[in-house]
Amino acid sequence: MTKIKAAVIGSGIAGIASAIRLQSKGYQVHVFETGAVPGGKMGERFLGAYRFDTGPSLFTRPDLVDELFTLCGRNPHTDFHYRQLPVVCHYFYPDGHTFQAPAGKEALALAMQQSFGEPAANVLRFFRKSAFLYRITAPVFLERSLHRLSTYLRPTGIRGILSLPFIDMLPSMASKNEKTFRTPYARQFFNRFATYNGSNPYRAPATLNVIPHLETVMGAYYPDGGMVQIARSLHKLAEQQGVVFHFNSKVKNIAVAGGRVSGLVLENGDFFEAALVLSNADVYHTYRHLLPVAMPKRVAEVDSSSSALIFYWGVKQHFPQLGLHNIFFSADYKKEFEQIWDSKTAPEDPTIYINITSKCDAADAPEDGENWFVMVNVPAHDGQDWALVTKELRRRVIAKLSALLHVNLEALIEQEDVLDPVLIESRTSSFRGALYGSSSNKRMAAFFRQRNKSAQIKGLYFAGGSVHPGGGIPLCLLSAKIAASLTPAPHGE
Repeated sequence: MTKIKAAVIGSGIAGIASAIRLQSKGYQVHVFETGAVPGGKMGERFLGAYRFDTGPSLFTRPDLVDELFTLCGRNPHTDFHYRQLPVVCHYFYPDGHTFQAPAGKEALALAMQQSFGEPAANVLRFFRKSAFLYRITAPVFLERSLHRLSTYLRPTGIRGILSLPFIDMLPSMASKNEKTFRTPYARQFFNRFATYNGSNPYRAPATLNVIPHLETVMGAYYPDGGMVQIARSLHKLAEQQGVVFHFNSKVKNIAVAGGRVSGLVLENGDFFEAALVLSNADVYHTYRHLLPVAMPKRVAEVDSSSSALIFYWGVKQHFPQLGLHNIFFSADYKKEFEQIWDSKTAPEDPTIYINITSKCDAADAPEDGENWFVMVNVPAHDGQDWALVTKELRRRVIAKLSALLHVNLEALIEQEDVLDPVLIESRTSSFRGALYGSSSNKRMAAFFRQRNKSAQIKGLYFAGGSVHPGGGIPLCLLSAKIAASLTPAPHGE
């Protein structure tokens, strides 16, 4: 019997994962990708002898990748290799304090007490609450559709509803951490986790304090060969299962007839018939450019997440004090976020993130150098002069790092490229260059994300960072899982 065709738009991590799940469910899946390679934001680039991952740099919840291999009857540890990081991140404070955050809540609590006097009991109390938040929110808000009654009728859903008064939806993340921790070092450390989904800790609900549980307790990892290997491994798995990929194939629009999808029209004029369409493209782009229906209010009025200015620097020196992940904090964290979110401009004193994969894969840089992926949080594109902003921010970043690392960094940069919000939008179709779709700055933000199954058009589904449950690798993979679970069995069409 001929398999029913399903079309996936985009081969980002959620698109590939959705394709695998739909193929395993019995569909014949075709993936249409504008670019020449799979991965979406999860790509790589070379500048001379330096290799860089271009997208996400932190890997948590590898079990969600393993699950896809297991679903297909394969051993994930044969086809996909990664290692847990004993030290998650190196932190540098403006007053000279340095801190290496170890994996594990007990180790982190002890390290914080020894490094800057934060009582270990405060840290352990925080992680008990963080674990509670995860147990309550994950089964309801992250792993299932928020738009189906069955989610709330399950035991986990009922427990989640009854626990709403206790999951810190009312206080902001920063105000909660102000009361929890004694030292400004610990407060700034834990407030930073709001940036993991492009939000502002001074506005976002303290429910986001669930995020440290994923990184510290469940662990941070590094895939052998870099982050791009996640996409490559899953692309290979998808092809082995029979998924067909069409690269350099831009979708012009989603065909709709009688209130349901009928297929895709490609830019070259070809028509691909499909009974089911899943868009992994940015949801704003999907509605604005691909669909013949009005854009839902929740999409049109999205509170975009932050974006980023990214510098790719081939640095001709080794820095033993740096690790795979590094954070250089600003002196006034609240002011930094006010400038990003209220003034819509790059911060005067930016917090700087540096990812150096050559610390784990020596082949990513020459013997005498390191590959620096340098990222600064900035607002989503709103008409700013990014050429001017980039020039000034580059100067500030180099001056700050030179002072803290006691080097002339400018003289050490032998390869360079830059990525700004406008380029992010043009290359990935992410609305306004926002890295994570919508922010979580509002208390009910989770309920206002685009649902994974269209309420307007039958046979249309969504997965990826711009829809439920949100951005980042784990949530994108969960998005694919939710979307695929909402589709009917192929014989039901």
